[in-house]
Amino acid sequence: MSDRVLVIIDDPFELSSVGAALKLHGVDVVGEAHKGSTAINLFRSTQPNVLLIDMHRTQESSIEIAADIRKESPGIGVVILVPCADVRLMGEDDSEIPVRSLLVLKYSVNNLSVLCEAITASRSFTAKDSITWINGGIAIHAKDSQGLMSSLSDTQIQTLRFVADGLTNAEIGRMRFVSEKAIEQILSRIAIALNIQPDHRKNMRVQLVKEYMKWIGAPAL
Repeated sequence: MSDRVLVIIDDPFELSSVGAALKLHGVDVVGEAHKGSTAINLFRSTQPNVLLIDMHRTQESSIEIAADIRKESPGIGVVILVPCADVRLMGEDDSEIPVRSLLVLKYSVNNLSVLCEAITASRSFTAKDSITWINGGIAIHAKDSQGLMSSLSDTQIQTLRFVADGLTNAEIGRMRFVSEKAIEQILSRIAIALNIQPDHRKNMRVQLVKEYMKWIGAPAL
């Protein structure tokens, strides 16, 4: 059986580009969607055997959509494009990633054949296989993909994301039902964990945001 791929990417330009490139490489792209509701309908009408998904520019969750589709089609291959090895930085819950998924670090892919190979490989996993990461075309275990950010707790990661979104310490404190002082302490511990040294010439929050942007593969500020 050949690969029948449903591509779900929330950026319209990237969706059309990836879809067209895969078709040029002989991949049977049976549908393209830029939002979850469209994706579910296309999945039911086209019956793909592989899901290629990247939903990291909007509030929709790649992992949640993939999990919903896997419930309806337990044997479907799942390839998730991610910008960084710690999906918590994108507001995702790594414990919800469907088993047998292939997670591809998208900025390490410099050849479309890597993506094509991952699509085909996603259908050959057994029920006992866990999640596998693809970094530059090399399959690695989850623990090998983890970097400096893995030392941060879920609370610290969420606080860092709030800072990157532009929220003040007071706003974050109200959302987390803690004092502004408590948020300051969390940010100090994050800075220590990320080896950001105190420097009166540099704003600590700006340095934290720069570090966050670096880890999610965003352009340098």
